[in-house]
Amino acid sequence: MSSITANELKTKGVSVVEDALRSNDEAVITVRGKEAYVIIDINKYSKFREYELEIALQETRADIAEGRVVRESVDDHMKRVLDK
Repeated sequence: MSSITANELKTKGVSVVEDALRSNDEAVITVRGKEAYVIIDINKYSKFREYELEIALQETRADIAEGRVVRESVDDHMKRVLDK
C-alpha cells in the first residue's frame, strides 16, 4: 500500500493520489507520521458499499427469522422511538 504524507497532498494535490493509485489499490495518508486516512478508487469503494449492504441484508433476514422484529403502526413506532 502506498503512503502519502499530508504535506505531499497539500503541495502536489490530486496528482500524488493518482500516482499512488496507479500502482496500488489503496493509499494511506499520514499526518505527522501517523496513518490517518485511506484512499481507494471509486470502483473499489462501490464494491465495499455493496458488501456492507449485503451484510446488512443478511443481518436483517436473520433478525426476521429469529423473531427480533416489531410490527406496529407508524404512529406506534414514532411514539416508541421518541419516548426512549
